[in-house]
Amino acid sequence: MSKIVVVDDSNAEVQLIEGYLRGAGHTVVSYPNAEKLEDRLVIDHPELIILDVVMPGRNGFQTCRDLKNDDRFKNIPVVLCTSKGGDSDKFWGQQQGANGYVVKPFKAEELLAAVKKALG
Repeated sequence: MSKIVVVDDSNAEVQLIEGYLRGAGHTVVSYPNAEKLEDRLVIDHPELIILDVVMPGRNGFQTCRDLKNDDRFKNIPVVLCTSKGGDSDKFWGQQQGANGYVVKPFKAEELLAAVKKALG
């Protein structure tokens, strides 16, 4: 299947997301924050990135925008996975270039559907 990078500062959330993705046959690499993410992506070459929004340092909205403005990464789909579930949050995520948006807490089917849609 696909190689997916998960960026979330909550170890419990990472374990949950990894479990769902691995159960669906994906390879998963995870990071606790978005610091130096671009350097990591050059090495990892993922087909998809799942980003938490609320993280210390650079948040998921900023990170998504940075990735979509970088020619090296702009074509990698990004799914935001966050507790920020308001309409304005979803709109802002879309404005940053996100290819999907999943609100925590979520069911496995919701996450996997967003991943499948983002991967095309």
